[in-house]
This record gives sequence, C-alpha cells and structure tokens, in this order.
Amino acid sequence: MTKLPFGVDINNLIDDIRILSWQAADILHYYSKLLEDSDCKRNILRNDNEEDPVTLADLKVNEIIIKGINEKYKNINWDILSEENVKISSKVSDCNSDWIWVLDPLDGTKDFIQGTGNYAMHLALNFKQKPYIGFVLIPDKNQLWITDGKKTWFEKRDGTKYKPNILNNKNLKKMTLVTSKNHGNDILRNLIQKINFRKVEIMGSIGCKIASIVRGESDIYICLSLPGKSSPKDWDFAAPESILKTAGGAITNLDNQELTYGQANFQQRGVIIATNNKKTHGSICREIKNIIKKEDIYPI
Repeated sequence: MTKLPFGVDINNLIDDIRILSWQAADILHYYSKLLEDSDCKRNILRNDNEEDPVTLADLKVNEIIIKGINEKYKNINWDILSEENVKISSKVSDCNSDWIWVLDPLDGTKDFIQGTGNYAMHLALNFKQKPYIGFVLIPDKNQLWITDGKKTWFEKRDGTKYKPNILNNKNLKKMTLVTSKNHGNDILRNLIQKINFRKVEIMGSIGCKIASIVRGESDIYICLSLPGKSSPKDWDFAAPESILKTAGGAITNLDNQELTYGQANFQQRGVIIATNNKKTHGSICREIKNIIKKEDIYPI
C-alpha cells in the first residue's frame, strides 16, 4: 500500500487542493468572460504560437496552485512539474523524486480561447513515476473530479458528490469514441473511419474527454502522435489517468503497457488508448492494433 510522505494526511490534502481548485475555477471563469471581448483577447494572450498558445489564465492558475502547495506543505519532500514552468525554464523539477506533482493549469487552451467550455485544470501527485492521486477541474460543468488513490468521484462547488457512471460496452464497433477537436490528424481520422465506431464525439481537453468516459457518455479515447510531430506530455495524462483507473477504466499504449512518466521532454508518444473497462482493455488494444496492421495505417 502506498503511503503519502510523512506528515501528509490524505483527507487534509484533498481539502487543501479542493480549495485551490475552486480558486482556479474562479480565475478561469473570469478570463473566459474577458475573452468574449476581442479587444481583451489580445491582452490575455501571452504568445503568438497558434499551435501552443499561452494565456494569462494559464499563468495565474499556475501561480496560485504552486504557491498554495508550497506554502501549505513547506517541509514535504516533493517537487512540482508544471507545463508553464517547463516553457520558461530548463531546470523545472527533480523528476527523480519519488513524489512529484504534475500540473497542467489549463488543458485545452485553444478551446478556452474559442469559448467552447471544453477546458480543464489537471493536477496529479505521482509516486515513482505513476499517478497516485489526482484532480481534474472542469469549470464550465461545475465539476471537480477527485481520486484518493482508491476511488473516484466528482463534486460540485456546493460540495455535492457524485459517483462515476462507467458504461460496460465490450464490442469495439458498438463503442462511442471521444476524439480531439484541435489535435487530430489524417492518420487518426483514417483509423477511426476503419473501425467504424457507433458514434464519434469531438471534444477539446484530454481531461474533459476522460471525464466523459467516467461519466458514461463515451467509451473510448484514442490519441495518435505522428513521428516527428508534437505529442501530448505528462501533464496532459497524469491526472486524467488517475481518475480513470480508480473508476475501473484503463489507459495504456497500443501494446497494453502502462504509461511511463518523467521521460525525455516529458513526451507521451505513439498510440495511447483509454477505455471504460480495465478487464476488456487488453483485447480492445489488440483489436485496434490488428486493424492498424491490416490496413497499414501507422508504423508499429
């Protein structure tokens, strides 16, 4: 059984992160309203990179979460890996530490800018490069997903708690796929067409997509990164993985191997599959791999 660092109580920790998360929700709501004004949008954007935009909201949430953890837990031997800190500094964290927080202050920044509501904050506490506890905040839905390492639930701001509602579809072609809105590619679209899912939902933010699986609105998510192109990073997957696994789902690479964190450039490359049922996940991965091989869709 995994034990938190000495002096850290799981219930107190969840209480503290809950408070920080709803503070982050206030920040994200505030800037999302400002983005409705085209003049304000120019002031909120902090770079000119259309493929990887940064906003004031990213930076403000980054600041409040890191400051909150550091002030509350001054003497705890853990580190913090944040997407925003990686962008501005070559020395960001000690990834060899047993305990490391993995933070994405705003997952789905493009959707945030576009006003779709499909954006989230991710925060996971990894132990020995594996997500242990996690939080996925979806402000537009008034949902804070939490796992304590044993179970998953979500809360509304008033404290009302809800259990996951994972479906149990075992047949690949009968599944509802949730796929990326802003990060798709022709090879992934070809694979989706060959599988011929019952239904395809398009959505931004990996956290939002995984939450849709845990809510029972979809069954499967496939991420496919092209060689030499950009790929998701540790902070995209750590918190969503934590809530999905303790809810009974699974997320692995195409060979049904668990994701590994803390690798070079924090990249999560290749084909990554998340499903609603850990018992049938392996067979789903094999079926998808066979389709890829047969149709010569992607080099594996």
